[in-house]
Amino acid sequence: MIAIDTNVLVRVIVEDIGLPEQTKIARDLVENAQNVYLSQIVQIECTWVLAKVYKTDKATLLTVLEHLLVNPAFIPQRPEHFQVAIDLFRLGRADFADCLILIESSYVDAVLYAFDKRLGRHSNTRLL
Repeated sequence: MIAIDTNVLVRVIVEDIGLPEQTKIARDLVENAQNVYLSQIVQIECTWVLAKVYKTDKATLLTVLEHLLVNPAFIPQRPEHFQVAIDLFRLGRADFADCLILIESSYVDAVLYAFDKRLGRHSNTRLL
């Protein structure tokens, strides 16, 4: 198993015409690896980069996240939490990072306090 950082994962996902060498290297690496570990930080940063830098819409983000979950080459950290965060993201208005933060907080039976009104609508959160 290998682990990759956010920039490598983004190069696998996005055909970045400005960085064709990095895209090829990243895709070759992942293609030749048996398993690729995706930490929660990479999961969160990847969705942020895709949304903010590449202006990826929510439907496409969901497609990417679901592919990372079901593709046996990728091993997300805490896959069961990843799945629930994807489900929350699909159904709500909070971004994926906040959904994963909420799931992790719920896992340890902690109430999540937030200023974000979109996140505050979920159960087990308190809006400040």
